[in-house]
Amino acid sequence: MRTRDGSRSNDGKQKYGMRNKLGQGSLPGRKQRIGRVPETSRAGTQRKTSDILVTTHLQGLSVVPPITDLDTLPEALSPSPSWATWKEGLPLTMAAGCEDDLPANMRFHEEKRLDFEWTLKAGALGMVLKRVYTLLRSWNRVEDFDHIFWGQKSILAEKVRQRWQDDELFGYQFLNGANPMLLRRCTSLPSRLVLPSGMEELQAQLEKELQNSSLFEADFILLDGIPANVIQGEKQYLAAPLVMLKMDTSGKLLPMVIQIQPPSPSSPTPPLFLPSDPPLAWLLAKSWVRNSDFQLHQLQYHLLNTHMLAEVIAVATMRCLPGLHPVFKLLIPHIRYTIEINTRARTQLISDGGVFDKAVSTGGGGHVHLLHRALAQLTYCSLCPPNNLADRGLLGTPGALYAHDALQLWEITARYVEGIIHLFYSGDDVVRGDPELQAWCREITEVGLCQAQDRGFPISFQSQNQLCHFLTMCVFTCTAQHGAINQGQLDWYAWVPNAPCTMRMPPPTTKEDVTMATVMGSLPDVRQACLQMVITWHLGRRQPDMVPLGHHREKYFSDPKAKSVLNQFQTDLENLEREITARNEQLDLPYEYLKPSHIENSITI
Repeated sequence: MRTRDGSRSNDGKQKYGMRNKLGQGSLPGRKQRIGRVPETSRAGTQRKTSDILVTTHLQGLSVVPPITDLDTLPEALSPSPSWATWKEGLPLTMAAGCEDDLPANMRFHEEKRLDFEWTLKAGALGMVLKRVYTLLRSWNRVEDFDHIFWGQKSILAEKVRQRWQDDELFGYQFLNGANPMLLRRCTSLPSRLVLPSGMEELQAQLEKELQNSSLFEADFILLDGIPANVIQGEKQYLAAPLVMLKMDTSGKLLPMVIQIQPPSPSSPTPPLFLPSDPPLAWLLAKSWVRNSDFQLHQLQYHLLNTHMLAEVIAVATMRCLPGLHPVFKLLIPHIRYTIEINTRARTQLISDGGVFDKAVSTGGGGHVHLLHRALAQLTYCSLCPPNNLADRGLLGTPGALYAHDALQLWEITARYVEGIIHLFYSGDDVVRGDPELQAWCREITEVGLCQAQDRGFPISFQSQNQLCHFLTMCVFTCTAQHGAINQGQLDWYAWVPNAPCTMRMPPPTTKEDVTMATVMGSLPDVRQACLQMVITWHLGRRQPDMVPLGHHREKYFSDPKAKSVLNQFQTDLENLEREITARNEQLDLPYEYLKPSHIENSITI
């Protein structure tokens, strides 16, 4: 594989503050030109110009013939892709109406495209077959979901089917399931938790756990007031539950009480559901929690906090950094395929008439409302595990496998980023003096993320440490965090009752009236359930052309010192792999999502 470096240049060394001639080895027969390419603002007006080195691997993305005249620069190699607004007030996106509008160097390779499209067709066929099969069967008991639980699934998905009603598995998912991002340790009892008279014993139990620092909460208040979908003329329903959980001495997280809806003028003391309630009432309350978790997981923690953020990073990188810039070289392996998969999501999943509109209770516009609220909570610190886990009180929590592995990966990634950056930036003054780097920072925070400096994102880099921390967040988000959030879908969502995509009846207001008909009438119908299974298989399976974290198909840095940094990164990942493998062998439910060999090097699905 050819290197993607440019020629040796003293000017380049001075420009990026390099202490060594890293990535500057000249390539035989490789023509290059210095051109002045205008950068445009969000509105498309000229903002400033900067020297950008154009090589036959401009932007490090594709192989093209030598360029001898900048006036004939191929359109597909445009160094300044345009921003677009998908929905007003949300992070900006790449300007492309569909995947066919993307430049060739941002498209799926043929193998990836064929696999992606084949799995969609195979899933659609499976959905038809399951719906035909269920026409011959009853659909009035939870066990009837077995009629569609065949085809592509995992070992863990089968365990979920068997144990999804257990309180222990319900609690476990807040720590290590598809969405380990919501749980937090309580420092006081939530103000929305109104305990009616007669529940003094519960209050005493809660206060005891609080004093022992073993009380946790998961609050879905972000969903309060979000308009629910209407699917084929049938109204769907949403709730904003609060779950209080305790961690026992063995490290098991167990639910204590569920408040399905917050207090309101019409219900100042909403009903509380307890493990001691009639089994179907308690099961339905937990199903409402799992439905709410599905919504926040898919929209806040998956779509917004990984996919949309990664697209902002990718577009800003291609707009502001020339292909020879060390930060460009550092990031380019971690934005492979991201633009196309996001473009497809906007035309197939979250578009008008897309999957969310067809099967999800936040579809039909509610998902956009929820994304606006979630953006207000998207702080810089929330994207950095050391800060986020400390804020949620989860550091050192027994059984918190996501938390443990995420911290390890953050530290390994930080050492890798620091190793590369310190080769190119000899001091804080060099960081401050790099205009392209500073422009890239502003482009992400002020433009792509819509003035996110109010939420802690930097608008400039004043030191090596600040730059390294931000780049660690970028790489971690595009790799490990997406792996943790995406891979669990097949395991935890294939058995639909464990994570219903929609609810078809209002939340219960009494416990005694809950019957099996109430449960089945609330859970997704056959069509919605089949669609959920198809999509979670499509999105949660291992990709056939996956590039694991730390393994680059192209060589971006040619200098031995940079190669040594990458090699150490790979060694650190291999050591963590062995540690996680040894730990998982002792567990009934192995946590695999942050094994380095399972993490893709970029967001590709």
